Amino acid sequence: MSLPEHEKWMQVALQQAKKALQYDEVPVGAVIVLNNEIIGTGFNQVIRLSDPTAHAEIIALRQAGMAKHNYRLPECDIYVTLESCMMCLGAMVHARLRCVYFATTEPKAGVICSQAHLHQSNFLNHRLDVQGGVLMKEASQLLKDFFKKKRSINC
Repeated sequence: MSLPEHEKWMQVALQQAKKALQYDEVPVGAVIVLNNEIIGTGFNQVIRLSDPTAHAEIIALRQAGMAKHNYRLPECDIYVTLESCMMCLGAMVHARLRCVYFATTEPKAGVICSQAHLHQSNFLNHRLDVQGGVLMKEASQLLKDFFKKKRSINC
């Protein structure tokens, strides 16, 4: 798949991230693609749903699983605007996703490249391909603007 194709899907993930802003949630979005078709979308909703598992990736995985009537998604790729946490990466491994494309790193809790390379752990029974940096500037700016606004409100 070409870079413009990846950017196309990441743009959809960014649109999902912007939906999170409507609920004052951290703007992270995700889409799951199978055969050039979106089968799952999600955005952060942990506050809105009072659910610590309601990360963008988890919501997209749930939708994709329902669409396929299967929790295994081996031919699917996920596009997410922020490097995934341990919970989300674990769910992706269990779903047997093919590849994770992320926009920007998460220095505090990211486990793909920031705090760990968890997807490369020997104890895992499935390996994911990963690629970072797809529309990094756009995703990073969205997050920076959100947290800047949060800090100005709390001062």
